[in-house]
Amino acid sequence: MTARESMHFSPKQRRVLTWWCRDQTHDAIICDGAVRSGKTLSMGLSFVFWAMKRFSGQQFALCGKTIGALRRNLLRELLRRLRAIGFSCSEHRAENDVTIRFGGRENRFLLFGGRDESSAALIQGSTFAGILLDEVALMPRSFVEQALARCSVAGSRLWFNCNPEGPQHWFYREWILKAEERNALYLHFTMEDNPGIGPRVRARYRNSYSGVFYRRFILGEWTAAEGLVYDFFDRSRDCAPPPEQCTRWRISVDYGTANPASFGLWGECGGSWYRVEEYYYNSRDKGRQKTDAEYVEDLRRLAAGRTVEQIVADPSAASFITALRRAGFPVVKADNNVSDGIRVTADLLKNHRIVICGGCADCLREIELYCWEPGREKPRKENDHAMDDMRYFAMSIAAGERFAATWVERRA
Repeated sequence: MTARESMHFSPKQRRVLTWWCRDQTHDAIICDGAVRSGKTLSMGLSFVFWAMKRFSGQQFALCGKTIGALRRNLLRELLRRLRAIGFSCSEHRAENDVTIRFGGRENRFLLFGGRDESSAALIQGSTFAGILLDEVALMPRSFVEQALARCSVAGSRLWFNCNPEGPQHWFYREWILKAEERNALYLHFTMEDNPGIGPRVRARYRNSYSGVFYRRFILGEWTAAEGLVYDFFDRSRDCAPPPEQCTRWRISVDYGTANPASFGLWGECGGSWYRVEEYYYNSRDKGRQKTDAEYVEDLRRLAAGRTVEQIVADPSAASFITALRRAGFPVVKADNNVSDGIRVTADLLKNHRIVICGGCADCLREIELYCWEPGREKPRKENDHAMDDMRYFAMSIAAGERFAATWVERRA
């Protein structure tokens, strides 16, 4: 790395970049802390520098929650920086690997996604000289432990980075609290450790979070979720009347037979999506369950002749999805990742990219009651039906527009 490039790194980033040069005692490095704190890029550069200095003709693993997220969060900028300082990098997208050459040495870096428990099978049978796990706290333990077991070449080392989760998270308890016992160098990052963002950007990020999210992603604390999920929401401040004219329409669906069914009608205006109307049916209160055909007609009345470009539906509602498609509605199955969905929804609400209109009484009632299960990293299963359909909708917006990337694709 040139002197000009190194001037752009903070003291803590430079420690990450150089720890392996003189440190012969640690077998691993762990970096955690706030979003936008600069840990991801410095970790990636350091990992490649170490690999190319110490090895040639070996395989290494770069792991993210998904390969797509790994490419967006780390690989794209990492390869740009490496090429700028003279490395030859050949990415083979079909094979999910990158060949890197420098100074007469060549190594292969394989990409893996640790999305769920089944992902552990993807990495079995491989042998690596080193592994970098980007956002390790979002990966299942089985995948991480299988990845570490593959790292068996003499001189191999382990590299972890993440934003905090809850204090009972396995990685926090087994690696961060036991860093010395595991012979790992532990470094904690804040946004001040990233010279690439200025005071105004830091202030914007601080204003975008509250409650447990603020403590985790701004203060960098491994703190428990407690109290209201959307504790920042104030209907007197955050509600708005429906806009006079919307350019696009979508409907979100949480399906229920014994439990309530909740549909939200969303209209886009000025870059924000407004929940202008809703449908909420509680069969227990009404004393009668409805059929799929009846719900299709209720949804048709909610649309009221508008051209609905997409219905984002509860993925478990197979029979209702089939009924909607037969009726001619364009249906997609929602992303039902609860933890990511809550983060995305909070981000969109906080930034007024989704807005609840005053007439949506059930959504407003639930948002003021929706709370965390004490001592657990999930919300209570009550007052959550409009919350679920709102979460489905928020995840569809994030996936389609790459908004709220700080939640879904946690960036350094």
